Amino acid sequence: IMEVQYVYTKRRSEFGRQCNFVDRNAEILTNIGPDASLRNQFVERSPVDMPTQCTKEMSEHEANTIRYETEIRSINHTEGGWPKEVDPQEVEQVQRFRKKVEKEESYISCIQELAVGMEHYIKQNNGIDIYQNYFERFDFDTVEDAPEAKVINVFRDPNEIKRTAAHISWYPDGARKVAVAYCNLGFQRNPMGISDESYIWDCENPNKPDFTLKPVSPLVCLEYNPKDSHTLIGGCYNGQIAFWDTRKGNHPAETSPIEVSHRDPPYKVIWLSSKTGTECFSASTDGQVLWWDTRKLGEPTERLVLDMSKQEVLSQAMGASVLEYETTIPTKFMVGTEQGTIISCNRKAKTAAEKIVSMYSGHNGPIYALQRNPFFPKHFLTVGDWTARIWSEDIKESGIMWTNYHMSYLTDACWSPTRPAVFFTTKMDGYVDVWDMLHKQNDPVLSLQVNDGEALHSIRVQDNGSRLGVGSKDGSVTLMELSSCLHTLQRNEKAVTHMFERETRREKILEARHREMKLKERQAAGKAAAEEEGQEEEEEDLIGKAEKEFNDILEKEKALYESKEERMKAEVEQSETGDFNDEEKRGDTPEEDPEEKE
Repeated sequence: IMEVQYVYTKRRSEFGRQCNFVDRNAEILTNIGPDASLRNQFVERSPVDMPTQCTKEMSEHEANTIRYETEIRSINHTEGGWPKEVDPQEVEQVQRFRKKVEKEESYISCIQELAVGMEHYIKQNNGIDIYQNYFERFDFDTVEDAPEAKVINVFRDPNEIKRTAAHISWYPDGARKVAVAYCNLGFQRNPMGISDESYIWDCENPNKPDFTLKPVSPLVCLEYNPKDSHTLIGGCYNGQIAFWDTRKGNHPAETSPIEVSHRDPPYKVIWLSSKTGTECFSASTDGQVLWWDTRKLGEPTERLVLDMSKQEVLSQAMGASVLEYETTIPTKFMVGTEQGTIISCNRKAKTAAEKIVSMYSGHNGPIYALQRNPFFPKHFLTVGDWTARIWSEDIKESGIMWTNYHMSYLTDACWSPTRPAVFFTTKMDGYVDVWDMLHKQNDPVLSLQVNDGEALHSIRVQDNGSRLGVGSKDGSVTLMELSSCLHTLQRNEKAVTHMFERETRREKILEARHREMKLKERQAAGKAAAEEEGQEEEEEDLIGKAEKEFNDILEKEKALYESKEERMKAEVEQSETGDFNDEEKRGDTPEEDPEEKE
């Protein structure tokens, strides 16, 4: 649409006398009659066709208006109302001024007047229980809403070259803001001129980012500090860890040196529940888990190599693709690897080898999501390949529940913070699936297509469970509001515990049966091997006996042959000397026939 705009500027003094308009009847100022000389220039048309309609004729017009952009700025309030001669930062001056005011008669009379009303309300609060439930005995029939979600805002990457919304983090003090890490995760596919910036968006203003983060390298992950809403921690694509304080500017306040940082992008950074609120740890596909203190990012405070042989050899370590930490279990954490294995670790172990406690295997590809159930930390959710699985810490061979194999790859998942039976998954085909284990175990209760089918990459639920943020591959973040039945605790929610326990017992029985069958197979294989060894020994004995008999026969034949040769030699010698009379001395002379002798 072409903009048409004209500005007319003139001084007020040049307008002359102000015009005063009054109402009056119509007057004919001039009357111009027809000109007969012009009649020859026209041709009379007869008959005349004129179409007409029963409705009024309408015309379409367009006009451009100037967009009014709003901007929200914060302000820091300081203590005020003190006299000029009193410095509120000086404790002695403040105490001296308070003592002076407390001695004044006006202050005493004011306190006495206020005390009467305050005493009345205190007695009223003590006499009436404002939290009493008057209708606890009655069971009202409530109509449950159908599970649904509506889009309330879409935040798009403001740059020309779009990047993936790699990670989402909600503002810790209410659902007012959301931080998004933007990064092109394709290896060596970044075009020239691509931006490294990430943004913090105001949920009410999708037109312009509320704050811009300018890292040294594109951010792969980003997390708000739950104890301080002004500070954030992020993992850069080049392996560095960056720390922001939004009160100090757009650039990182601290950055870890690249020589002590990760060798691959850190795909997850999590704040630890510490007294100082400055500790965090990160995991990367280089096979390392590093602990940091944001007050001094010069080097990591601890280091763990995910080597299953427990020799701490980095070349043999498994690459970490996701990290999980639950504040209610501060000593334990879990790592999801590129090989499809979940590693359970204990940070307080004495040696690095003892920190790796156990392993869970069940996925056929990298694990993209790993989170404990906020109500039942013993059970945790994972996403990898084409399925989402729910695990129990007691079962290491397989999960206790899992979804069907989807046609499209699953990319992320998270639990609902307000309902233990609800979790959300994202897929490459652009759908968000909402699962409610109380109603359906095989199919999602709600499936929504987000952002015109663009591949989804990240998902995060706000702490009150009513809002959902979904990041896509084209850099847009869709903010959705869930219906009350998906974030309000249900009456039969405790049934989830029994469901998880039942499935855990079932898997234990199957696991024991599987071990028993394996043991029987090993025993049968050992018995068959022993029989084969016995048969081989018998065969070896027969062969040895046959060889011995054959050798004995050869020895006898050899002895006969040698004796025959000696006899032949003796006969040859006698024939040469002509001595044939001494036949009686020959041991082999044949006996004379008595008939011939006669």
